[in-house]
Amino acid sequence: MSAVIYHCPFCAEEDLRPVEEPRGAWRCVACARVFTVTQHRVEESQIPGRIREEAER
Repeated sequence: MSAVIYHCPFCAEEDLRPVEEPRGAWRCVACARVFTVTQHRVEESQIPGRIREEAER
């Protein structure tokens, strides 16, 4: 799964371009880095709404 990335994680520049390899990678025009961002999981116990719901039970 890949989503649109709005800022380079290295230099914070916004001028990013998708590249074909590796799959789902982005190239930062400013710093010339090619990177991917992967989300491994959502830590459900840390979701504010869920914490509130569990406290109300």
